[in-house]
This record gives sequence, structure tokens and C-alpha cells, in this order.
Amino acid sequence: MRRTTRADLDVIMGAPHLFDAPPDPDRTAEMLDDPRHHLFLALSMGDPVGFLSAVDYIHPDKPRAMWINELGVLETARRRSVATRLAAEASAHAQTIGCTEIWVLADPTHEALGFYASLSWAREGDHIAMFTKALT
Repeated sequence: MRRTTRADLDVIMGAPHLFDAPPDPDRTAEMLDDPRHHLFLALSMGDPVGFLSAVDYIHPDKPRAMWINELGVLETARRRSVATRLAAEASAHAQTIGCTEIWVLADPTHEALGFYASLSWAREGDHIAMFTKALT
């Protein structure tokens, strides 16, 4: 498990199977250079098998927090504590940079509910509503 830096660009670019689409090198470099964006990798025998991306943010009326954008683990690496360790790594890093909370939006599937409950994360509400608008 490790938090990535610019030095990990080649490792990330060599792991398109982890992401929804192959990573763009310019956007990946921009993300790695942005101190508020965080990308954690899980490696097995040197090969990436999982990742967690997150953003820490500040707000005028709330303490600093970290939002988990995405957590993904290869099917072959599931049920081996990879996601648990990624969440722990992100949580520990969030604390070191002064975040008072870490949170995620997740579909209320049995798998997601069971996973976050196993981490002792509190569920907020019963439903998730996400709204989006393409900006062209």
C-alpha cells in the first residue's frame, strides 16, 4: 500500500485495468501534482491490484475532510483485505494532514454496506441521490 507521487506515473499508466478507462498521462500527472488529490495503490508482487482516489477539502463552515472518490480492487485480489488496507491508508493519511472526517458515497448494495460496516464507518441516511450535468 502506498500513496502515489509523480514518481509513480509509469506504474499508474501501466495499470489501465484498474480504472474505468485508461488513464490519461497529462490528467494523471496533474492529479499527482495537486496536493489536495490523493491516489493510493495496492501492489501485489509489484503489480497494482487496487486503488483508492480521494480529495481533501476545506469549506468556510466545516472542518477539513477527505472524500473518497473511488475505490477499486481487481476481482482476483478481492477478499484479501486489499480494500480494507486502502481505506486504512487513506484514513491515516487524512489524519496526518488535519482532516477530521473521511467519507464516501456508495450504492447501498449488500457488499458496500457490509464492507463499510466492517470498518465501523457510520451510515448516513438510507438513500443516495446523485445529480450530474455535463458542462460543454
